Amino acid sequence: MRYEYNVLEIREGLVGGKMSGDKLQKILNEQAASGWQLKAITATEVKGRLGPGGVEGLLITFERAVG
Repeated sequence: MRYEYNVLEIREGLVGGKMSGDKLQKILNEQAASGWQLKAITATEVKGRLGPGGVEGLLITFERAVG
């Protein structure tokens, strides 16, 4: 079986400040409705648009079967 992957970069600012369980749940449910299954959540420093630094965020990896 073959798989495809979808990785979302979520910066705290994009979800209205601090990450909450409700906001994360909404993102997970939206992806699940499109057939994506959660594979991993990784805390990371996500590069910001301005300046050399980053902000705290998440990389959320999903997978789904192809074909």
